[in-house]
Amino acid sequence: MKTGIITFPGSNCDKDVGFILEKYFSHKIEYLWHKDHFENNFDLIVLPGGFSYGDYLRCGALARFAVAMESLNAHIKSGKLVLGICNGFQILVEANLLPGALTLNKTLKHICKTVTLVKGSEKNPLTNKIPIDSILEIPVSHSEGSYFAGEDTIKKLRDENCILFQYALENPNGSVANIAGVSSRNFKIAGLMPHPERAVEEFSGSRDGKIIFESFFERV
Repeated sequence: MKTGIITFPGSNCDKDVGFILEKYFSHKIEYLWHKDHFENNFDLIVLPGGFSYGDYLRCGALARFAVAMESLNAHIKSGKLVLGICNGFQILVEANLLPGALTLNKTLKHICKTVTLVKGSEKNPLTNKIPIDSILEIPVSHSEGSYFAGEDTIKKLRDENCILFQYALENPNGSVANIAGVSSRNFKIAGLMPHPERAVEEFSGSRDGKIIFESFFERV
């Protein structure tokens, strides 16, 4: 699989996710600079975690206007996959490519710890390989990770099986409906606040991120 990873000023997880996808999933990785257009020849585009443009205004608010995002829109129109992790999820929401908003954590503090997740929609094809009763341990690291959407949007996400993941044993940031990640209605675009790339190698304490990636890539 050929995967492009967009690097913004302040991205700090681009090489992390690239290393994992190359080593464990045999992806051919290319890093894409935010100021450049890129060709529409990728199977997957990843928007990584970090602090794009220093998180000024709101997380992801400036990154949505990057030149590379124009190429991302062409990639999406061609029906290919997009994955946003943490700051990448925030960018996708700010760009109106996924519904809802990501707001300050309920504690008003940065959260950096391992959380528990369950799959949010039984029929979402992006999580098909994950058993419905599995509890996954995946790290988070964010200050603006509280997912918010109105009642109508939450109902639509449920009805269309677009809730990707929900927090399980605790809701660390105050997200509405415990939502930790969502997908588009055509299941081509996905975003989540937890970092599955930090839970693949054995020394990390959890390898539950591996099944998240395996399930997602089965969609390609």
